[in-house]
Amino acid sequence: MITTTDPRVAAAAIAGGHLAAVPTETVYGLGALASDARAVARIYAVKGRPADHPLIVHVAGAVAFGSWGVRIPTYAHALAAAFWPGPMTLVVPRSARAKDFITGGQDSVAIRVPSHLDARAVLLELREITKDPAVGVAAPSANRFGRVSPTTAAHVVDEIGGLLQGDDVVLDGGDCAVGVESTIIDCTGPNPKMLRPGAITTQDVEAATGLKVTHDSTVRASGTLNSHYSPNATVQLIAEANIAFEVEGAAQGVIGLLALADIETPIGAVRLAAPRNAEEYARVLYAALREADALQLEAILAVPPAATGVGVAVIDRLIRAAAGA
Repeated sequence: MITTTDPRVAAAAIAGGHLAAVPTETVYGLGALASDARAVARIYAVKGRPADHPLIVHVAGAVAFGSWGVRIPTYAHALAAAFWPGPMTLVVPRSARAKDFITGGQDSVAIRVPSHLDARAVLLELREITKDPAVGVAAPSANRFGRVSPTTAAHVVDEIGGLLQGDDVVLDGGDCAVGVESTIIDCTGPNPKMLRPGAITTQDVEAATGLKVTHDSTVRASGTLNSHYSPNATVQLIAEANIAFEVEGAAQGVIGLLALADIETPIGAVRLAAPRNAEEYARVLYAALREADALQLEAILAVPPAATGVGVAVIDRLIRAAAGA
């Protein structure tokens, strides 16, 4: 395994059929050339990911949208224009370019244009190497399946470093700015359907498209299983008023608290993070869950932020983390 801060090294590794963990604005992704079945199979093996679980194809720009998808609705183009590059994934009917090993056997493909400068540098370098303007990188989160997503290069190395091979690469691009995975919108029907909440909200989508967002999709997508994003410690969502009661009677130092900064830490609890708002909560969420495991805590009490903006995504991740108990 090679660690580097040079996107060209990561791009060369991917072009050569190897894996590269690459930072995005959301979380770190474990990338392989989306046209390389053998390399993509290694993603599944390293992650321990079910073979029917689809991957997201990352591309350098919306010009590649029509190469990977077909019959793309007008509102999907409106979303791409409004939010790409950025933390939004659009699911559209797939073209012949999107093979079953990317789509999980579905007739749709998930596509995203990341905004992180290093991720974009990798994709642009790959365009030069491959001479393919629509080259794509398949990149789920760089962690074991169902576990906590990485938001730093150190998290990647800690999580899967022992499973990577000598020519694989970890590209260190610092901390991820958003901290939770991209919003996923099903664009295979007449109106947009929310598959996974993220930094781009339902209200954002409706404002950009003029259409009502629904939640009745049957499309399979990343990070939508009931149990996901789970640390070893159990996660429990609680109201502020119940913190002291939940900590009372527990042994010292076995319960961690994750809550906004204006919520006091009761005696006996370990403070994992004190974000000032929902945006900061999203950025520190996964690092806090990992810290709980590093401290060998038994349980995490999480007081969620308000269900507005990215707070909806934070609550979604906490609920799925709690389901892994």
